[in-house]
Amino acid sequence: MLKLRLSRGGTKKRPVYKVVVADSRFARDGRFIEKVGFFNPLLPKEKKERVGLEAERIKYWLGQGAQPTTRVARILGENELMPMPANGNNPNKAVPKKERNKKEEDNKEAPKEEAPKAEVAPAAEAAPAAEAPKEEAPKEEAPKAEAAPAEEKK
Repeated sequence: MLKLRLSRGGTKKRPVYKVVVADSRFARDGRFIEKVGFFNPLLPKEKKERVGLEAERIKYWLGQGAQPTTRVARILGENELMPMPANGNNPNKAVPKKERNKKEEDNKEAPKEEAPKAEVAPAAEAAPAAEAPKEEAPKEEAPKAEAAPAEEKK
């Protein structure tokens, strides 16, 4: 499967990435089919030198079935070469792990308290369901009454 992905270059703690088309089976920095751009994460987002893309070649490879990785899809979305991907929703990402564990423990205790309420709700739902067939019963009798006069006319 063809992928549009980032290939890392640069030195230690100074990454520079090439946007390449490569077979997904090859190593991240290994063999690739074509270089279609670059990405320098060290530059501020406002600078044009941060990202450089060959739009025509990227559109060609997307048409050939190449799938962008999540990071490349985001870069392409920012440059309006494809629709912006949906952002993941992870509200706990910035919360320290210890605090996250405390919240999870609190959440585990809360459903135990709510469980009796949940048991009451199904019983309440069952009662209206029992009443509903009683309402339908007269409807069933009405067609029988109509059928009887039709037989009498014969």
